[in-house]
Amino acid sequence: MKARIHVTLKPGILDPQGQALMHALEMLGFQGVAEARVGKFIELTFEGVPPSRAQALAAAACQKLLANPVMEDFQVALDAD
Repeated sequence: MKARIHVTLKPGILDPQGQALMHALEMLGFQGVAEARVGKFIELTFEGVPPSRAQALAAAACQKLLANPVMEDFQVALDAD
């Protein structure tokens, strides 16, 4: 079982990488992009763990290590292999 985790900055938190990406897109001629935000994608693989436990473990890993709860939000989605 895989936990697919997306970590993004909370609304209102400045995103310098997103701003640089917006500038680069504009310089390359991409029009109509209103906003760009940059985040992280993390994939954890669990073996022999029931889905509810895998969800709890992934969320705990996010809260303790993978995301900064002051500045970032995270979403965990489980996928059977």
